[in-house]
Amino acid sequence: MTRVERRGWAVVISLSLSAWVLTGLPARARADVKTPAIFGSHMVLERDMKDPVWGWAEPGEEVAVSIAGQTKTTKAGADGAWRVVLDPMPAGGPHEMTIKGKNTLTLSDVLIGEVWICSGQSNMQWPVIATNSGELEVKGAKHPRIRLISVPQVGTQTPQQDFKGEWQTCRPETTAYFSAVGYLFGRRLHDTLEVPIGLINDAWGGSACEAWVRGDILAADPKYGPLLKNWEQIERDYPRAKAEFDAKMVEWKKAADKAKSDGKPAPPAPSNPEWNMNGNSRPGNIYNGVLKPTIGYGIRGVIWYQGESNAGRAYQYRDLFPLMIKSWRDEWGQGDFPFFWVQLADFLDEAPEPRESAWAELREAQTMSMSRLPQTGEAVIIDAGEGKDIHPRNKQDVADRLARWALATVYNTPMAYHSPSYKAMEVKGDKVVLTIDHCGGGLKTFDVSEPRGFAIAGEDHKFVWAKAKLISPTQIEVWADAVKSPKAVRYAWADNPVCNVYSAEGLPMTPFRTDDWPGVTIHNDR
Repeated sequence: MTRVERRGWAVVISLSLSAWVLTGLPARARADVKTPAIFGSHMVLERDMKDPVWGWAEPGEEVAVSIAGQTKTTKAGADGAWRVVLDPMPAGGPHEMTIKGKNTLTLSDVLIGEVWICSGQSNMQWPVIATNSGELEVKGAKHPRIRLISVPQVGTQTPQQDFKGEWQTCRPETTAYFSAVGYLFGRRLHDTLEVPIGLINDAWGGSACEAWVRGDILAADPKYGPLLKNWEQIERDYPRAKAEFDAKMVEWKKAADKAKSDGKPAPPAPSNPEWNMNGNSRPGNIYNGVLKPTIGYGIRGVIWYQGESNAGRAYQYRDLFPLMIKSWRDEWGQGDFPFFWVQLADFLDEAPEPRESAWAELREAQTMSMSRLPQTGEAVIIDAGEGKDIHPRNKQDVADRLARWALATVYNTPMAYHSPSYKAMEVKGDKVVLTIDHCGGGLKTFDVSEPRGFAIAGEDHKFVWAKAKLISPTQIEVWADAVKSPKAVRYAWADNPVCNVYSAEGLPMTPFRTDDWPGVTIHNDR
């Protein structure tokens, strides 16, 4: 579960694994018709879609599911599992759903609308109360037709059928600790589309992308061999590491008790290797424990904010991230549902001179994914980070830029949504002319008239800061007196770049480089 503690002005998210793991259902429970937690009172079903509903009952038991004038019947299989598929329904409600077998389940206040999964790591998990104007956002969270459900953090190699949670209506007390990006995104959709919105939050802070992918899918691709081999060694070492930890804990407890009696702080506790086994980095762990119980539920799409934990392996992410998206789509069985992500924000210190950056390479890998898969989009937030905090509090701009992608490309609402992005370059003497795509009403600069954030290099691959100017609504001229024969240009290529080019509609230009010279993460694969 996620717990948020206030300490002065700071808000600290601490993560703890749930104590329970649901691998199945008790035999006695299966005597009654039962559904997983993803189905319940106050839920939202996806409109205009054939929505699956599933659960368990006695083997061979007749099950009937009724809602909004339709009834679907089936028989539970030999394993007690049953599944029906509802006919598409228009937005609306509330409805009552009944599920009848030997007993009857009644799910009340069911709405039909738009359902989105809100996934990733801590910046997606970050709660509404801890954002800019968090108190105002919470006070105004009174939207009875927005519904919320959160999936607890369970890391396991065993696929789970269910989780502990329930759908709730959007009220201040239910929204305060829900995903801020998820809620704010959903509220934009709700206000614009005027239909019910269902939000499923399954984010897990610090999670690695490979933990969201089924293990056998990773094992089938040789490029992930070193990564999996590393984890196999960790798994073999676990019994020894756990025994050593237990011994250290005995000594630590003695030291902690003595420190307490002496009025001194306790020494740091030893690190528990169990986190490796049940945590958020082991390949397949989050897929099995968090994602699996929701797969198949009718959704419109996914919003995703992750990447920080994979920045050291950015070249690997070029393939791993699209693989994750494709594997989700394949297993969901809904085709290429929309998948929109947040590019990494600016973070860490500003560099005095141009240099290589793992974070820049991860942003590049994220951008590349748009050309690898259909129905994908990237919200650029290179202007919304905080150098000293990996959790920027400005989640409003993040959600707005994701909502633009959804409203424009999924719901056909005319508006700017795609950040300006690099298209082509042409060397003209000692200058380079860059052509930029997706400029909307034309390029502009923020704060000062001179475009900032550009670096240029010649044959020696040594980048220096460059001067730049806008020469047309879609073109930028770049040069540096020290580089007479330019070969490459980079923009916002840093952990925390100083950059200021936007579209007229206020969307920041996507960081890019024109070269493909080997980066600092090219050989990192584990």
